[in-house]
Amino acid sequence: MITVALPKGALLEDSIRLFQSIGLDFTAFLDSSNRLLQIADPTQAAKALLVRAQDVPVYVEYGQAQLGIVGYDVLREKKSLVASLVDLKFGKCRLSVAVKQSSPYRTPAELPIHSRVASKFVHCASEYFEGLDLPIEIVPLYGSVELGPITGMSEAIVDLVSTGRTLKQNGLVEIAVLFESTAHLIAHPLSYRLNTGDLKTVIEQLRSRILPGV
Repeated sequence: MITVALPKGALLEDSIRLFQSIGLDFTAFLDSSNRLLQIADPTQAAKALLVRAQDVPVYVEYGQAQLGIVGYDVLREKKSLVASLVDLKFGKCRLSVAVKQSSPYRTPAELPIHSRVASKFVHCASEYFEGLDLPIEIVPLYGSVELGPITGMSEAIVDLVSTGRTLKQNGLVEIAVLFESTAHLIAHPLSYRLNTGDLKTVIEQLRSRILPGV
């Protein structure tokens, strides 16, 4: 029996629908009255763990799950030792730099040296500004990052953006995109190489369900 790590939050419903398309039913996780964090498919062919999105690659790296679904943004930030196999094409968003609409800065390179930038993507943000050769201070925030510029604690933020509605409602504007992100299928490297539990067949079945050009 293989184990799949599924992410709580925005990617969960599409992830469950994808597995359902190959005959694996984890829809119990969508029941608001359900409090289980581990369930088995009725066929007993697989089981699934429901974990925080940031923890999916950790469970896969340490072998508690052979497969997982996670955003590319998390893979870039966590740098876990997992095999990234398939771009699943859903959960599209982007990691962006944003400032207050009233800010005089319209590109990241215009930010003053040693500016504060609030983000939960500490490593991605650091790498980006290092690439610009711009020394800045990363302020780690894991809640409402938009409050950084609003309160004056930071000049900018680096955060995920989907529609841009939240930024606009809070008086912020994007000035750069670090990278685009979608959901990715990941695997435990050794389990993949050894084809544990006929893992490669499951992967190919999932791959075949991805619509071309989506």
